[in-house]
Order: sequence, then structure tokens, then C-alpha cells
Amino acid sequence: MQTEMKQLLLYLSVVLLSSCSVLSNKVPPITVVKKAEVGSLINQELYDIGQPKLKPSVAVYATSFTDQTGQRRSNSQFATFSTAVTQAPHAYLIRALKHAGGGEFFDVVERVGLDNLTKERQLIRSTRESFDEETKLLPLTFAGMILEGGVIGYESNVRSGGLGARYLGIGATKQYRQDTVTVSLRTISVSTGKVLIEVLVSKTILSVSLNQDVFRFISENTELIEIENGIVENESTNIALQNAIETAVLETIKIGIHKNYWSLLN
Repeated sequence: MQTEMKQLLLYLSVVLLSSCSVLSNKVPPITVVKKAEVGSLINQELYDIGQPKLKPSVAVYATSFTDQTGQRRSNSQFATFSTAVTQAPHAYLIRALKHAGGGEFFDVVERVGLDNLTKERQLIRSTRESFDEETKLLPLTFAGMILEGGVIGYESNVRSGGLGARYLGIGATKQYRQDTVTVSLRTISVSTGKVLIEVLVSKTILSVSLNQDVFRFISENTELIEIENGIVENESTNIALQNAIETAVLETIKIGIHKNYWSLLN
């Protein structure tokens, strides 16, 4: 009995102290952004793009950049009504536009809450007329361009796989899964209605699972010992979507510079 317990302790030591060197290193590494600071962007190149000579005025409507995938969150055990991506992707687009070039590249005008803005201006105007105030409201800023598009694709299990090994009841497995989110962004001229720029960006979302276990019979094959240990790391879908949208905005700026729609300060 003491010999069997020593063997069991030896097996446990091997599992707890061993590394993952027995597994293949061909699995793509997962990169997860732990935290985004307030006022910053995930894509640093977009933040450092510079300032234009003349800031373009752009508008984003709530219905102009939406989730068009219709995908539900993946779950193999029960039905779920949660969506795979956020239903307010325009918030990430507005943030990317507002912080591009250190917050000095675009003039972003409010159109998501236009009804509330209009009602508040009407209230101010009627109140001032009632009290004979001469101060006038400034006119709303017109947008020269409208940005439209949306999340047009979300593919689950684009690539999946893994590797495992077991010897004398001691085993380890490693599994991974790759999803893909696709974003489309169009820049439309308000004066002509022409699509000036069109960008399509895809971003992968990686998930990795690592498990180790011990499966042994002891005491003359009459008692069973099973010990498991595992860890799963998933890349945030929202952060991946934010990164894709910021990349689309960055590519839009670069194409606009190339086509002379705007130019940077020297």
C-alpha cells in the first residue's frame, strides 16, 4: 500500500511540475488585450496617424453601422439567444473616429441621438422666446461624409484542433479554436452620394484550452483515483471587434490620403 501511494504521489508530481513540452508548439499563440485604458485605442498606429490640414466632418447614424450577421453565441449544450457580437458596434466606430490622430483628425457630429438633440434645441429655443432672450442657438454642424457598413460576418470554428498524450494513466491535452469577425466600412459623400472609400477587414478570435489529468487504480485495482487540472483562455469578442473597426478606420484614412480626399500636416 505504501508503495502504491508513493507511485501515486510521483504521478501527481509529474503532472504538477511538468510543462507543456510534450504538446505540439504549432498551435498559433493567443494574444489577448487585458485592458484598454480610457482615452486610448487598441491600434496605436491610428492614434499616431497625425493631423489633417482640414478636419473632415463625419457622421455615424445608429442604423448605418449595425450587426448584420444574425449570429448567436456558440453553445453546444443548450439553445442561447445571446448574440455573438454587440448590437451597438457604432459605439466602437465613433470612438475610433473621435480618437484618430490623437483626437484631432475628424470632427464627429452627433447623429445617433439626433432626436434627443433636436428636442433639446427646440426646448431651449421655445424657452428663450418665452423670456425674450436674444441669444441664438448656433446652427448644427453639417457632415460632409457619412460612414456606413457594419459587422457582416462572424464565422465560428473556422479552424479547430488539438493534441493529447497519455502514458500510464497520466495525460495532457491541448485544444484550440479560431473564429473570424468581418467588418465592412464605407465612406459616402453627402453632396454627391458617391461611395468614396470602401474597406473590408477580418479579425481572428482565438481560444485555447490546456488540460492535464491522472487516471489510476490503486489498492489492488479496487480503488480509482482521477485528478484533473485545466485552463482555458479566450480572446474577447468585443475587443477583437473594436480592433477590426479601428483597423478599418486606419485603412480608410490611408486610402483617403492616397486619393487626396484629405492630407496631413507636415
